[in-house]
Amino acid sequence: MLSELLLTEMARLGQNDQLPLHRQLYEALRRAMLDGKLAAGDRLPSSRELTADLGISRNTVVAALNQLGVEGYLVSRVGSGTYVNDNLPRAAARHRPQPAASPVPDLSHRGTALSSTFCATQLEIQPFTPGLADFSAFPVALWQRLQNKHWRMTYPEMLDYSYSGGHAPLRRAVADYLRVFRSIALDVEQVIITSGTQQSLELCAQLLTDHKDTVWVEDPAYWGAVKAFMATGLTTHPIAVDEFGLAPDAVDEKTPPRLIYTTPSHQYPTGAVMSLARRQNILAIAHRHKAWILEDDYDSEFRFSGPPIASLAGLDHEERVLYLGSFSKVLYPGLKLGYLVVPKRLVEPFKQAHYDLNRPGQMPLQAALAEFIEMGHFASALRRARQSYAKRRHCLLEALQPCLGKSAQISGAEQGLHLCLRLPNTMDDKALAQRIAGLGLTVRALSAYCLQRADAKGLVIGYGYAPLAEIERWGPVLAQAVCADLSRFQIISV
Repeated sequence: MLSELLLTEMARLGQNDQLPLHRQLYEALRRAMLDGKLAAGDRLPSSRELTADLGISRNTVVAALNQLGVEGYLVSRVGSGTYVNDNLPRAAARHRPQPAASPVPDLSHRGTALSSTFCATQLEIQPFTPGLADFSAFPVALWQRLQNKHWRMTYPEMLDYSYSGGHAPLRRAVADYLRVFRSIALDVEQVIITSGTQQSLELCAQLLTDHKDTVWVEDPAYWGAVKAFMATGLTTHPIAVDEFGLAPDAVDEKTPPRLIYTTPSHQYPTGAVMSLARRQNILAIAHRHKAWILEDDYDSEFRFSGPPIASLAGLDHEERVLYLGSFSKVLYPGLKLGYLVVPKRLVEPFKQAHYDLNRPGQMPLQAALAEFIEMGHFASALRRARQSYAKRRHCLLEALQPCLGKSAQISGAEQGLHLCLRLPNTMDDKALAQRIAGLGLTVRALSAYCLQRADAKGLVIGYGYAPLAEIERWGPVLAQAVCADLSRFQIISV
């Protein structure tokens, strides 16, 4: 019986992989289809039937079915039901023995660590509401016209690798933007176009460090940066983050850094904004230890209250800051284009190594983006995005008001596309996130991002790509779940 098969697989996934409930159902159904236990053309029970058979909420079932539909595993037929796609790919030999469980013997120690720790699927901030991410504000038709135009007029060198650091008009547009909006004094030559922040981090680690060098990282930490530093053999030294950002002390300086990684505009994941005094202190530490600062200016485009905060690169007079940014938040994540601003003395070695290691390309795409910016569409898209995200932020904050008080506070709501609901340090935020997942909603436990700390508990809640109507609908459901858990915690504490 299908329900028994699904319940067995979900129990295994929940115990071994600690996946949220809707992901357990998604994986159980997907594996049943790929293993042939659900055949092409088979009709699935309705969401109501699955809800009753599995004993879980209908929101959880709908979220799993929607995701499988988007990925092409399921097809819906109006008035008939939901079916397994006739064109579903099959595993070539599903009866063969499966690979051994982790750790995988064929992997190196580093490979095992990279594939099993700080897994993005469990940490990446997603819309907390069920359903799809909302990219409706992005001008898709205009973007397609620009891309088609540059493909039609592309000449041979645009199809080759790029040694120059990227398409010159795009690098010029980035430089102009950073001069005006981030107060960074730079030349166009200092801008290198990459495939995103992750590639920028890896390039910096490869060129500026040697094996086992120390990199200071924020704690709680951005998983992508930790993975990049693990992959390049660095030793991470966690530095606690408080309400003013990265907070190193005299003890930390006894482990001097080669690199300092920070997200000062909107710390990932707490949302803390680094104060001016703290920024100046970080610059002074870098100067004392001849360290490099990697400034990931995460979410700097979206500040909803208060004056803009100066970038570290804009305050740097010693040329020790490398500035990282991307276009993913304003446009769309799959664009996979970012930029890296390096000190002048590093321009040529970085361009050469980038060419040798990464073979950069996508010149027609870069040309389309350059024209998109030059024509003012990027500024318009950013303005629309700010307005839209501000409404979503306000709606979520209103919904969460019943949770707030002495036991719970919100941090990081002044900027960015997520906020952090801070909870008492002795609460089990992972268990709470799991219970909320049972409602079909996605939030992340703050403690899951910690490297050494045991005193950071809370929920990281994304709202940037959740439609406003969905936030209005599901925000109160989220708040009710949090309030119920806080009430239980207070009773136990007494």
